[in-house]
Formats: sequence, structure tokens, C-alpha cells
Amino acid sequence: MSLIDGLHTVASTRGPAETLDALEHALHARGITLFAKIDHAAGAAAVGLPLGATTVVIFGDPRGGTRLMEVAQTIGIDLPLKALVWQDGDGKTWLSYNDPAWLAKRHGVSAPAVAAMTTLLADLAREAT
Repeated sequence: MSLIDGLHTVASTRGPAETLDALEHALHARGITLFAKIDHAAGAAAVGLPLGATTVVIFGDPRGGTRLMEVAQTIGIDLPLKALVWQDGDGKTWLSYNDPAWLAKRHGVSAPAVAAMTTLLADLAREAT
């Protein structure tokens, strides 16, 4: 796993579709709402541009996010949480997500929800990859 500028990136042993399926399953198993999936590769293809598998999954649980927004509403720009499943030019699949501690620092937030989000995202990434 790597952390660059508040972004965790985890290598997957699965392909992009299987990684997405595993992530969705892990979210569903925890009762976390999946708000949207944005398929950037499909969007690129629609305008005749090449792009490897690149999908953003937007998800969350108001029990955690609301606690943070009560402290600093500006963190709402970074919530709900997101994960990016992508495939590089060598065919390797990756899962990236924002580090909650980095988001908290960005918005000047200190709350127990940050620790819970950190654990949740690490668990989701481990299960999906």
C-alpha cells in the first residue's frame, strides 16, 4: 500500500470488475449506502477516447459523515466517501481512496468518526483487493 498526498493506493489480486464486485459486496454486508458508480472508461469511450478501467464508487453512512460535518461543514465537499478502482497500462488493478486523517486535517476536524472511517476504509480495501 502507498500513501501519496493523502491518497491510499492498494494493489488488487483481482481484475477491475471483480474488485468492484467485492467492494460492493463489502459495502452491502455493512449496510453502507452505495450512492453512485461513475465509469470514466465508458465516458471516455462514448466520446471516442481510450481509457483503461477507471470507476469511482461513491458511498457512505450518515452516522459517520454527519459527525464530521457537525464540526466543519466544509468536509461535506469530500463526503460521501469515494473509492477509485482502476487498471494501469500493465494490466494491474488498484484501489485508491482518500485518507480520512488527511481529510480531517484539511478541514481542521478532530473527531472519533475519523478513526472509525480510517478502519472502515482499510477493511473495505483489504476485502475488495
